Amino acid sequence: MAADSSLLLSLVEEFVSGLQDSKAKDTATGVKDGKFTVLQLVEALGLSLTSSQPHTRARGVQLLSEVLHECYGNLTEREVEVLIAFYENRLKDHYVITPSVLQGLRALTKCAALPPGSAVSMLRSLFQDVHVQSLMLAERACVYSMLINLMETREAELKGLGADFVFGFVQSMDGERDPRNLLLAFQIANNIIHRGYDLGKFTEELFEVTSCYFPIDFNPPPNDPHGITKEDLIEALRAVLSGTPKFAEFLLPLIIEKLDSDVQSAKLDSLQTLTSCMSQYEHKDLAEFLEGLWTSLRREVFQTSSERIESAGLAALTALTSSLSRSVLNSDSEDSLSTFLDLVLTDCKHHLCEPDLKLVWPSAKLLQAACSASSRASHIITASVMPALIEQYSSRTQCSHRRTLLEVVLRFSQSVTSSQSSENEESMFLAFRQSLCDMVFSALSETNSSLQITATSMLTSLAQQTGLLVDADIELAVDHLTRLLLTEEVDRVSVAVVDCAGALAELHPTIFITKFIPRLKKEMFSEPMDQDNSEVSEQHSHHAVRQQCLSALAAVSIRPSVVQESTPVLLEVLSSAHIGSVGFSVEEVVLACRSLQKIAEQVQDNEETGRCFHEIIIPRLLSLALQAALQGAGSSDRRSPLVEEVVLSAVVSVISTSCSRLQSELAGQTAARAVSLFLDDDVSFLPDNSFPSPIQLLKQPQGESWSQSQMVCLLMGCVCSLPRGVAVPQIDQLLSQLEEMSCTCNHPLSYTSAAKCFAGLVNKRAQGDSLDSLIQRTMKRVCGELDSTSSPARTQAFTHMIWVAKALLLRYHPLSTALTDKLFSLLDDADLGTMAAEGFSLLMSDSADVLNRGCHADVRIMYRQRFFSENSAKLVQGFNAAPQEKKSNYLKALSNIVNKLPKQVQITELPALLSLLLEALSCPDQGVQLSTLSCLEPVLIDPPPALIQQLEALFSRLLVLVSSPTMSVKITSLRCIHALSHLPSHEILPFRARVLRALARPLDDKKRMVRSEAVLARGEWFLVGSPGGR
Repeated sequence: MAADSSLLLSLVEEFVSGLQDSKAKDTATGVKDGKFTVLQLVEALGLSLTSSQPHTRARGVQLLSEVLHECYGNLTEREVEVLIAFYENRLKDHYVITPSVLQGLRALTKCAALPPGSAVSMLRSLFQDVHVQSLMLAERACVYSMLINLMETREAELKGLGADFVFGFVQSMDGERDPRNLLLAFQIANNIIHRGYDLGKFTEELFEVTSCYFPIDFNPPPNDPHGITKEDLIEALRAVLSGTPKFAEFLLPLIIEKLDSDVQSAKLDSLQTLTSCMSQYEHKDLAEFLEGLWTSLRREVFQTSSERIESAGLAALTALTSSLSRSVLNSDSEDSLSTFLDLVLTDCKHHLCEPDLKLVWPSAKLLQAACSASSRASHIITASVMPALIEQYSSRTQCSHRRTLLEVVLRFSQSVTSSQSSENEESMFLAFRQSLCDMVFSALSETNSSLQITATSMLTSLAQQTGLLVDADIELAVDHLTRLLLTEEVDRVSVAVVDCAGALAELHPTIFITKFIPRLKKEMFSEPMDQDNSEVSEQHSHHAVRQQCLSALAAVSIRPSVVQESTPVLLEVLSSAHIGSVGFSVEEVVLACRSLQKIAEQVQDNEETGRCFHEIIIPRLLSLALQAALQGAGSSDRRSPLVEEVVLSAVVSVISTSCSRLQSELAGQTAARAVSLFLDDDVSFLPDNSFPSPIQLLKQPQGESWSQSQMVCLLMGCVCSLPRGVAVPQIDQLLSQLEEMSCTCNHPLSYTSAAKCFAGLVNKRAQGDSLDSLIQRTMKRVCGELDSTSSPARTQAFTHMIWVAKALLLRYHPLSTALTDKLFSLLDDADLGTMAAEGFSLLMSDSADVLNRGCHADVRIMYRQRFFSENSAKLVQGFNAAPQEKKSNYLKALSNIVNKLPKQVQITELPALLSLLLEALSCPDQGVQLSTLSCLEPVLIDPPPALIQQLEALFSRLLVLVSSPTMSVKITSLRCIHALSHLPSHEILPFRARVLRALARPLDDKKRMVRSEAVLARGEWFLVGSPGGR
């Protein structure tokens, strides 16, 4: 014990007299280890604490406070009581001691053993003996932290102080300027307001001491280590000001005053604060200020110069109206909502009768904002406004005026919908139902395209409100939509009609089943009339109508009942095109397939629709494709469009999308059917299944039988998009035959599809020895073919390898490395080097038809970043070692890899690869140039130091590329040069003259987009180094 006592005295002496600050930590360690107690430390400090020298006393108190900061959790209640008494007494001491005293008190406020009444005692001493704003920043922060700690742990005691606590805080905060401390002070004020502290007669004082910072005008210094933003301060202060209706009488006049400001940020902050207040305020808080608030809000919308301020003003009006709508009316009280809306209607309603003047839309927006606030507001406004709008529409003859009025009505309709409390609530427009329907149908009958488009939107809005459209109206609407779809030549109108039909069909499927779909079918299957002079234009027009009909069939097919009627029509299009009974073009057949795919994507996912696709659509597509393949293999002169690659790809998309959404049971049955068809020639599930036997779809084609072998792409669509839990039967035999076809077939679509199918199955196969042996066997075969330069199947083997490599890379399989290493080695190959470079693009890109998340493939997160980090060094080493004529392959590979990385990763990795990327800009391959420029463009906005050091090389290459024969390369290089103009002037000024000369040529380019980019870039470069410029 004597040794411990002497150690303690030694530590005290070294800290106080020797000024060795590190001894405080040693002392705290001794207290934690039990070598001595805090009270023993106080005794050891006796001479220091009673010294006549203030600085000696300050060092003694500092040591004690620093030890308490580390050891406050081990103190007993008696020790805390003694220490608090000591510190309270020290607050009356010399001012140099005060900072250390405050640190000690802050540590004590964290103690769990704080005695009852001590919180009040501390605060009374603090408020009485310390003038907080005369302290330094850190000490002021210490005071605020004490208050926050006590509010968290001793709230009841603090509330016992009554309004004295609020007054003490107001005095402490008054005059605070540091943003770090302001955040703490705002937190305390927020707690006072929201936790029920008694403000007493100091409500106005608390408001004044916080509102003096409103609106916040703070711009953090660059590289601010504290990370405090203007938004942090705004949100903290807003929480205080909008926290209690007791501030209403002070805050609302302040907001009205600040809205008169010319500073845009002040206006925006005021409007957003007003919106925030409304959730707390009642009508009695607002009544006195309604007229002033309305005048300010109206001005901000009528005379706005900023969309953000206009939006904030409208949001504030909605919140204000909503607050007034919540008021409970007494028999003797004034209806504040009606009073306020009278003001709004008086100032806005008359502008709606002037559709050619600029105040129509601001007035309409204000009324709509109020209308959307509540059902009561909607009733009052629509009852006043709608008759005038309907009358105006009827009296106007100009289409532009009618369109403006109809758009205003449309916005009101949408506002009313948003204010309804439930979907089944009766619409407030019910009283105007017939007039609104007449407006819409008359607009649909006009020839003005803008008016027709607005009318379709209005029709959709009316249909979504309960009771506004009766059956006769729906029937008439369908007639109008059908007419426009079949006769309108303006694409924008057709798109609007299709969207409207989709919305209506979801709500009223029966009328579309009985009228719309049959009419479209009749139109599609009719042939264009042959006329000598207009045959080409007639066929073009009929083709456009068929396109629109196919799009409309997809749009209306959301309900299962509609799908069961629309999909047979689309299948009949494919069947008629195959047979040749109707002259459908290849493009129209592809559109029919895309419509089927869209239906598969959007239809309500249930067993009924699943069975429709499983039992009808997929078998029918397979049957038609098989019939076309067998016909193509025969001696028929006419070739079915269903053997065309573009059509087969579209069919694959339909099957893949359908299978990816099937329920597990149906998915398993689909897999079994598809495998039995391709392995066992089982056609029993296909309609029209009178096919010759054997079919042998997975056998190597002979002669012209490629039309059969390419059917493997349909197998891919069936089995590679199934959920991962669905087992594929006979998978080993299937994989064996797919591998054989992929490596031996000569038809590109066939061997590529076989490789994709093989890869899709491997990607989902369970981990284990079976999968590893399969991959090793495949690697052995593929590498053998690739290593034999005389092999006729090297291209097929490469295609198989690259797809298997992608399948394994996506799931982080360890054997993927062997395949990607082989791909790197092929960059030096004389025949396959270019293909290998392009192969990296395939590895890094998302595949549309297989190996994507939509097909339930096993895709791990950040696989691209992982591949890049593991292989970028290999690429650089290979480039350095490669002969000159092969270096372009490495550059293309690098460009393809980096271009597919996320932008943030590109920026991080650029310095290490900069020399190679600059080399890639000199590569003659325009694809490499464009890919590299796309990588550089986002980096040049904030270039790393490594790039600044390479400006000479970068400018030399970019200025050559602005004269590239490829438009996309010219545009991207001009954007890069434009971005470089924002670098510091002293860095880029030496290049200014060269850049301006080089940019003169693209100013006369024949392409407008190139000229536009050149003008922007040259304008910025003219400002570099100019007075008042950059």
